[in-house]
Amino acid sequence: MRYLPDGVQMKAADTYTIEELGVPSIVLMERAALKVVEAMHEREIDTTRTLVVCGSGNNGGDGFAVARLLAEEGMRADVLFAGREASLSRECALQKKIAERMGIRVFTEIPQGEYTVIIDAVFGVGLSREISGRYCDIIQWMNEQNCCKAAVDIPSGVCARTGKILGTAFRADLTVSMACVKAGCELFPGKTYAGETVAVPIGISPNFFHSDPEVCFTYDRADIPALLPPRKADSHKGSYGRVLMITGSRGMAGACYLSAKAAYAVGAGLVQIYTAEENRSVIQQLLPEAIVSCYSGYDPEQLSDLLRWADTVCIGCGLGTGRVSEDILRHTLREADTPCIIDADGLNILSRYMDELKESSIPLILTPHMKEMSRLTGRDIAELAEDRLDTVREFTKEYPAVCVLKDSRTAVAQKGRHTFLNLAGNSAMAKAGSGDVLAGVITGLTAQGMGAFDSACLGVFLHACGGDEARSEKGAYSVLASDLIAGIENVLRKQDRGEE
Repeated sequence: MRYLPDGVQMKAADTYTIEELGVPSIVLMERAALKVVEAMHEREIDTTRTLVVCGSGNNGGDGFAVARLLAEEGMRADVLFAGREASLSRECALQKKIAERMGIRVFTEIPQGEYTVIIDAVFGVGLSREISGRYCDIIQWMNEQNCCKAAVDIPSGVCARTGKILGTAFRADLTVSMACVKAGCELFPGKTYAGETVAVPIGISPNFFHSDPEVCFTYDRADIPALLPPRKADSHKGSYGRVLMITGSRGMAGACYLSAKAAYAVGAGLVQIYTAEENRSVIQQLLPEAIVSCYSGYDPEQLSDLLRWADTVCIGCGLGTGRVSEDILRHTLREADTPCIIDADGLNILSRYMDELKESSIPLILTPHMKEMSRLTGRDIAELAEDRLDTVREFTKEYPAVCVLKDSRTAVAQKGRHTFLNLAGNSAMAKAGSGDVLAGVITGLTAQGMGAFDSACLGVFLHACGGDEARSEKGAYSVLASDLIAGIENVLRKQDRGEE
């Protein structure tokens, strides 16, 4: 796993490294510049004619040092100083002076001529105001140039916390981030401006963020083997959990099938589907491995028996929002004593009874998309989207649940835990039934004994990796929800074979 701090969090790590560990700021700056140059060379970026655009702060100091290192390699490295002399930080002033003494050309107006690469070192992670005036003109000119573009730490104009564009922003092909990629470089729309992101070590330890639950984190595929629940040689189907899927109103057999098959695909031992009687024959043909129990109306005694049987419950996929569905959901919340995953229509019903959510004592995982989150919170989608990470964190501070906020960048939060931000997946997954698959994956992992938060994070990541596999197989347009399950199976097969 790796951390994705925002600007304030990164500044705290920087200060700790300088003031507590005693690593001078100028040393960090030199390391940063060296790593930027190395990253460009590794990607074979043409640096023969480089323009580094520098601001007055330490990000600008990094830029001056980059220009110096390139000049020492025999490259033509010019600097456009976009900042103000009166605002120069001590380290930036020193780097500027060294560059000038080496004969590096430092312009204060946009230079004439063509460059093979433009490097953005105008603003760092601390920017919080909208860019305007001369800075705006310079960044727009940088974006218009027909050459490769790289950013130091974060593209100028991208909010390091939310990914919001602060007026305008530099469009990078490569962003070289110090110690950790910043959250704003992975959240949209910031991601579209950051291009390829790479974190480079400069002496600031990512372990600093371990004690701050406000810092979010992500997974890479290499993390999967250590995250998966173990499979023991001496085991049976009961060893891997009994799942109760309360899914599918009349005509919604597909939701039952997708969620149940996904739970099986990630290792659940036994899945029982509780659904409307009309769905029985379809489900038995599609998924003979599942037990099928049916209802014609709300049957409290039958439902209580099923809840006692289950190790994990998933409720809501295609359930409908009528009176019977409402009675079933509320009964489940009252009587279940095992982890419960609530999705889709279950969330829409739950939005009418949020006080009952507060009173729940069982592990709960909620999986809303933005519209469902709007119903749960009573807030507009646009307002929620302003700061997705803050939205999901605030929700879990108020309600005792793990919340999986589904979006192009899905976030998973629980009070007191680092927020997980998923970076895998793609737009091919934007198809009906994708959410049913995700609910099934999380349920299947939970049934095998994983904690609610851990199963939600891994479930989201496996689901997204399955989407990447499916897109690789079928392209961006033709992926169906069932293909996601096949993709997940392929990811897990590769893990078994040690191919990842």
